[in-house]
Amino acid sequence: MRLTFFTDYGLRVLMRLTNEPDRAFTTAELADEFRISRNHLAKVISALAAAGYIEARRGGGGGAKLARPASEIRLGEVVARLEAGKALVECFAPAGNSCTLTPQCRLKARLAHAVQVFLDDLDRTTLADCAYPAGTT
Repeated sequence: MRLTFFTDYGLRVLMRLTNEPDRAFTTAELADEFRISRNHLAKVISALAAAGYIEARRGGGGGAKLARPASEIRLGEVVARLEAGKALVECFAPAGNSCTLTPQCRLKARLAHAVQVFLDDLDRTTLADCAYPAGTT
């Protein structure tokens, strides 16, 4: 399974915030550190805030911080939330499935099971388990 860049960046943001939970990070600061587009990262931060993982404030003195302890944020939950609506294969998409095998396909159920096993395994890990070691940022 391959995660989207959106989810990859979301996990990076969460890990970075975990390293310094009392500090608010600006989008610009994180984008510079990760060497990625500020606009793209703003969308990621917005999604993380909407999901309740971070608190984001605009303006002077604003920035992003974790909304709850890292030990309460499960990675499978984060990945499932950020990957929602993104089909692993065409037949998983709610619209546009043109696969002629769909009516008798036995692979789709196996793939769906594999995705669930993947997410369940990630759920055994919290964000706190993946925090940057102190002094590495």
